[in-house]
Amino acid sequence: MVFEVNNKKPKAKQSTTRLIAFGFAIIILTGTILLSLPFANKSGHGNFLNALFTATSATCVTGLVVADTYQNWTTFGQLIILCMIQVGGLGFMTIGAYISVLLKKRIGLQEREQLQESVNTLEIAGVVRLVKKIVQGALGIEFLGAILLSFRFVPQFGFIKGIYFSLFHAVSAFCNGGFDLMGTNEAYSSLVAFEGDVLVNLVIVFLILVGGIGFIVWDDVVRNKWHFRRYLLHSKIVITVTFLLTVVGTILFLITENDAAFAGMSRLEKFLGALFSSVTPRTAGFNSVDTAALSNAGKLLTMVMMFIGGSPGSTAGGVKTTSMIVLLFYAGAMVLNKEDINLFGRRLTDEVVKKANAVVIINATLTIIATVIIMALQPLLNFEEVLFEVLSAIGTVGMTVGITRDLNLIARVIIIVLMYCGRLGSLSFALVFAQKNTSTSVRQPQEKIIVG
Repeated sequence: MVFEVNNKKPKAKQSTTRLIAFGFAIIILTGTILLSLPFANKSGHGNFLNALFTATSATCVTGLVVADTYQNWTTFGQLIILCMIQVGGLGFMTIGAYISVLLKKRIGLQEREQLQESVNTLEIAGVVRLVKKIVQGALGIEFLGAILLSFRFVPQFGFIKGIYFSLFHAVSAFCNGGFDLMGTNEAYSSLVAFEGDVLVNLVIVFLILVGGIGFIVWDDVVRNKWHFRRYLLHSKIVITVTFLLTVVGTILFLITENDAAFAGMSRLEKFLGALFSSVTPRTAGFNSVDTAALSNAGKLLTMVMMFIGGSPGSTAGGVKTTSMIVLLFYAGAMVLNKEDINLFGRRLTDEVVKKANAVVIINATLTIIATVIIMALQPLLNFEEVLFEVLSAIGTVGMTVGITRDLNLIARVIIIVLMYCGRLGSLSFALVFAQKNTSTSVRQPQEKIIVG
């Protein structure tokens, strides 16, 4: 019997992860206090739990709400929500580093390592340059989106309100926030009033996709233009999977909802509805058709999309596109009895496979536990609706079939925890509570078991 001794130093990743978790918690707490102020609420009375739920949803760029954003919050409250969406989407460390660059302050090695973890980049080299590109690119794209949306919102809502609405929805869409101000027409209606509007639909879809592919992919595309072969393996996977999910999702929604949620619509409206429905579950939270009106097949497809989510290093949540593709190819390699997992002429490391497994298993486990607890607490709720809500929370999506406001105190707290976990990432969330590795560890002897 042989024991292997592994002499590895504790990694700094755990402390960085805890710093990020603590930072988001501080932002949520600050937002909660501000939203609890009487002048943040149109009723003039603050509600701590509603404020906490909303602050968490905004900071974690989810979009689930217990009170309509426009009808419940004053302009002050809405601006606080908008700021939390922006900070939560880009990351407080990213914004802080950018401000330091503007002030010409030196960013040390430790800060660069923390930034690398925060923006989820592959290398520490050039991380400050990447941060500058992230902030400047994000603000530029949001500004462009706001200008395009203003062509529709200004004529409909007036100049000042139209500009404000354009900016709010551009930021919310790019950061995959899912918050909207369309309660000015009807509470909790999201973008249903614009289901056939080509401009609004395409601009929102564009912003969601760009925000959801990840900052590393942005940088890769900018540096290498349209030369796909020069892209990093990460970028190739993200772009390919995002394209396939969008196209296949659009086709499937056209099939499943033709006589359901899309009944009575024109061909153009059906196409726009299908395209929007295939993009927004990963993980924006807007909806241009009534989510509750989706067929069972459509709801299941939406739940699958919510579980997958966007891509690493982006404003999106979920287990991420890369995790799912790694596991699919891993399963394929096992079936075909191949030793290596190869994508685009490159071999994946065992560490990547282990991480993908951990992310999916943790997310699935938390989803099951949360669903069981909420169902036990509120047995009158429909199982399908509860599962939908839980997946929406942990995937930081924000879509709902309408039960968010019906959840009791404990159920709302569970959703709050899930949103927080989803924004940090399930693996990072687990690392926050993990004990530090000792400098010397002993590996136990191997023994086979039967699986499958």
